Amino acid sequence: MSAYEVPIPIYWRIPMSGDMSSWRNAPKRRGDWTPTVPGSIAPGLRDGVSDGTSYLDYMIEVARAAERSGFYGGLLPSFPQTDDPWIAASAIARATSTFRFMIAFQPGFLDPVEAARMTATLQRLSHDRVVYNVITGGGGPEQRWWGDFTAHDDRYARTSEFLDVLKGVRGGERFDYDGRFYQVRDGGLRGALAGTAAPDLFFSGSSDAAIDAASAHADYYLSWLEHPDDLKRKFDRVRARAAQRGRTARFAVRAHVVARPTEEEAWREVSLGWQRVTPQRIELLRNRKSESVGAARLAAYQPENPTGYEDLIVAPNIWSGIGLLGDFPTIGIVGSYEQVAERLDDLVRLGADALILAGLPHLEEAFRVGEEVLPLFRGRAATTTSSLLEHA
Repeated sequence: MSAYEVPIPIYWRIPMSGDMSSWRNAPKRRGDWTPTVPGSIAPGLRDGVSDGTSYLDYMIEVARAAERSGFYGGLLPSFPQTDDPWIAASAIARATSTFRFMIAFQPGFLDPVEAARMTATLQRLSHDRVVYNVITGGGGPEQRWWGDFTAHDDRYARTSEFLDVLKGVRGGERFDYDGRFYQVRDGGLRGALAGTAAPDLFFSGSSDAAIDAASAHADYYLSWLEHPDDLKRKFDRVRARAAQRGRTARFAVRAHVVARPTEEEAWREVSLGWQRVTPQRIELLRNRKSESVGAARLAAYQPENPTGYEDLIVAPNIWSGIGLLGDFPTIGIVGSYEQVAERLDDLVRLGADALILAGLPHLEEAFRVGEEVLPLFRGRAATTTSSLLEHA
């Protein structure tokens, strides 16, 4: 375990659909999401046949690396191309001791009473290490892939009802609910399942409907990294809406990081990755269909015809081109270990109470960020002046 304590919960992303070996290389050579070839890992080839390892083995190794490096837990994303986070979480729980697993899920695809039972079972198995990442979906083709044709604002209304029921049945007392989307009569978990610890709930979404639902239910309002001015305005909106409900908002920010011993080395890594970005790749991402307000906010940071990676720098060490190097709809932090730590401290000064980080490859970068960045981040988090805002 880490010999130091970070000042706020910091999670590491667990890659759920393969892993790239670096920002420079596009093929996912780790995992069975692409054909296994010489150089592949988990599974790999030995004498031309599979070596018997599975991708779950790799995910567990990432989780263990993050746990040993001082991370509070890990985010298990959920997309059409990923393994199921609920099932993967049960395996990770058995392979770790203190590591929390943040399960991403869309409430519309689960019955809330069954979700409460699944949660209680995992809490008992893991000694209360479950964390929720509630996502309501960005609409468009991907949402319809799930069989969900519900309108945008109605999805958030459904999520709010889902969470009402999820919380209502947890304690075991008689619970009745008569909503638009869910009805329950004489509900409540039974026996040893009743009264298990309530997981922390991270809630994402940038639309008015999302912020309204988050203000009622979220323990942490979760946002992608944005320009600091925009992030501050978003936090202020959520904070004001939560206050109207008599609640105090807490915040979390998610970002990829490219951290190296020097700033020059970090930007060189980005530059090498940029060499494989084509106009077709830029056009493909620009034309991706989604109703997600958050995705639209991120897309707005990218110029229409960038001539180099420098065109996508939106603030000191803040780069909006991460999604062009891999399938990641995020803005990233690029810089030396000290600069990345300083940017993370700036996020705390802006109001972040938790962070979710990632890097490529996830296994090695869990150790790198844990060993080189987190110790630097710890000492400055209590300061009050944001250097990022000063330069924004």
